[in-house]
Amino acid sequence: MGDERRLRAVVELAQAMAAAQALPDVALAAAAGAREALGGAFAALAVIDTARGRLRVVVNEGVLAEGEEAFPADESYPVGDFPEIAGEPRARVESLAEGASSDPRAEAQRRSGRSCRVVAPAVLHGRIWGELQVARGPDEPGFTARDADFATVLAAVVAAGLAQHERLAEARRLAFTDPLTGLANRRAVDIRLDEAVERHRATGAVVSLVVCDINGLKRVNDTYGHAAGDRLLERFGAVLAVCAASVPGALAGRLGGDEFCLLADGTGLAHVERAARDLCRRAGELDIGSGVACGIASTAEAVGPVSSARRLFRLADAAQYRAKAAGAREPVVAGRGGAGGAAVALADAPGAPGGDRRGLRGRARPAPGEESTPR
Repeated sequence: MGDERRLRAVVELAQAMAAAQALPDVALAAAAGAREALGGAFAALAVIDTARGRLRVVVNEGVLAEGEEAFPADESYPVGDFPEIAGEPRARVESLAEGASSDPRAEAQRRSGRSCRVVAPAVLHGRIWGELQVARGPDEPGFTARDADFATVLAAVVAAGLAQHERLAEARRLAFTDPLTGLANRRAVDIRLDEAVERHRATGAVVSLVVCDINGLKRVNDTYGHAAGDRLLERFGAVLAVCAASVPGALAGRLGGDEFCLLADGTGLAHVERAARDLCRRAGELDIGSGVACGIASTAEAVGPVSSARRLFRLADAAQYRAKAAGAREPVVAGRGGAGGAAVALADAPGAPGGDRRGLRGRARPAPGEESTPR
């Protein structure tokens, strides 16, 4: 392969990694690009698991042998079997003939019909992150020292791509995460709820939204200081996360101030109600604050057509206000009679009291005597 073709292969490898989103896709793009660039039949990318002291294979790509998996669940080897990992990060060419290599993977690769390979460490943040290897079959020419030099360049490109992926993943995490509680923030909830309502309109899938308002946050702030208020928010956020984990695919979020939510998409309302009741119970057992008011709106209830995320949110919000006004220790469900449920069913009607207090992206008006304190 000429220098121009190799340069083009490096560019294509970098572009493929940049276009990938999840880490498995990034790893697959790296392995595939390296294999094509070096003219191999097989490629693998492995990462050093420092906690376990293992070299774990992330992806196998190309012509796979019997028993090899593209994304193995746990194909790993003791790091002690690879003393070169702690040495100079330099690529090497190896024959896979019997007895030619002490690498524990060499025998299995020889049996699979591969005759030679080039192995290059991937250095990330100044340390060896893992390694890239590309192998050829018995009917292909062996790798050369020049190939090893090129593999070193490819491994550096892979490491840079992985570092960029880490930075972007962290930026995405910060963009959609509440910094105090670690839950999803309002932006993340907005996006997920919009998508869920669109699926509901297209397929009829059930969408349920629980809106929660912590009781007594202002009193905690005024009496004990904002540090204590932050602890209440953090502790309630942890309780909400535990309860959300019991609902498959649910999203727990903090909308701002003392407002939180739990969004369930494609799960039955009964499951969501159990989680919301558990949330009310657990919040009432906290040694700080005065519990929580919860309102639920679901497309599984008789609340009329739900054509937008805004409408579902307003229904849940109105139910939450009824729960707070009644001092309810259990969630109030929009569209359901009893405990103020009948009033909630009408809360979104034009001109209804409280029916336009807040849209999905607006701010809540505090209930009488319980002013929300922005954090």
